[in-house]
Amino acid sequence: MQSTTIERRIGKQSVVLEKNVTLVSSATVAGPKESLGPLSAFFDRHHTDNILKEKSFEKAECHMLEEACHLALGKSGLSPGDMDYFIAGDLLNQVISASFCARGLAIPYLGIYGACSTLAEGLSVGGMLIQGGFARHVLVATSSHNCTAERQYRYPTEYGYQRPGYAQWTVTGAGAVVLGSEGEGPHLESITTGKVVDAGVMDPFDLGVAMAPAAADTIYNHFVDLEREPSYYNLILTGDLGGMGKKLNEDILAGKGFNIGPNYTDCGVLLYYPHQKVDAGGSGCACSALVFLSQFYKKMLQKELRRVLLVATGALHSPTTYLQQESIPAIAHAVSLEI
Repeated sequence: MQSTTIERRIGKQSVVLEKNVTLVSSATVAGPKESLGPLSAFFDRHHTDNILKEKSFEKAECHMLEEACHLALGKSGLSPGDMDYFIAGDLLNQVISASFCARGLAIPYLGIYGACSTLAEGLSVGGMLIQGGFARHVLVATSSHNCTAERQYRYPTEYGYQRPGYAQWTVTGAGAVVLGSEGEGPHLESITTGKVVDAGVMDPFDLGVAMAPAAADTIYNHFVDLEREPSYYNLILTGDLGGMGKKLNEDILAGKGFNIGPNYTDCGVLLYYPHQKVDAGGSGCACSALVFLSQFYKKMLQKELRRVLLVATGALHSPTTYLQQESIPAIAHAVSLEI
C-alpha cells in the first residue's frame, strides 16, 4: 500500500500546512533594558528590575514566562485546560524555566531546546501537531534572561568583565503564543526545518557570526524547496544575528543568488537603541519572541504585513563544550506566516 505520510513535504526540508493553523493570540513580557528600547510600546508587560522580587534570576525568568503564558491565554479567551499541549524551552540547563512553568500550568508538556531558535521550533512542532489532527490548541512559549544566561555561558554580570565589541546582549523577557485550528489571525503556511551547520567559530561571544551560516542555509533551502524569491515576503526576519551576523547572512545568500536586503531585518538589531550599549545587538530566546510576537504580530493583524518569513537562529554549544575547545554548531528554523 502506498504511503501518504509525506504528501505535504516539499523539497528536502520543508512542509506546507494545508489546515488553517492560526496564531490566535500572543503576549510579551519585557525586562528593564528591553522596556526602554524602541519597541517598548508594543509589549504587554514591562518590568523595571531584573529580579522581580524573586530569590534568584532563574526564578525571575520563570516568573516572566508564566506571565506571558497567562496573558496569551487570557487574550485568547481560553484556559490551560483548553490546551492540548504546552511546548516551551529556554537557554538554561534542563530547560528549567519552561519545565517549572509547566508544573503550574498542568498542560501536557513537550520541553524543547533549540537555543535562541526555540520560538520557531515550537511553532513548527505545534503547527504540525494541529495539522496532523493531534491537537486543536497548543500553547508555545520561550524565555531568556541576561543574568541567567551570562552566569551559565560566560561570567556572572557581578564580575563586571569587559565585553568585546562584537558580543551580543542576551535579552531579558518572555513570549507566548496560542495556536489554534481555526481563527482569523495570521496562520502558519509552511515550515522549513534547519540542519545543524558548524562554521568553526569557537568564541562564545561571537554568536552572530557562528549562527549566520545556519540562517543562510535554511533560508536558501526554503526558497529552493518552495520555488520562491525573497520578494514573495513583505518581511524576512532573522532571530538574533545582530549587526555582524545580519551582514554575513546577507552576503552568503547574495553569493547564492538571493538578494534579501530590501525585505530583511534582524530582531537583535531592532530591539535596542544604539545608546543602550548592547554592542552587536540582542540575542537569546526572548529576542525573536519579543520582536515578532509584539510589533510584527500586530502589524499582521492590521494587515500591514501579509507574508512574513520568521527564521529564528540558535547556537547549540554548552559551557562544557566550550571548555573542551569545541566549535559552536548552530541551527535555524523558518516558519512562513500569512494573513
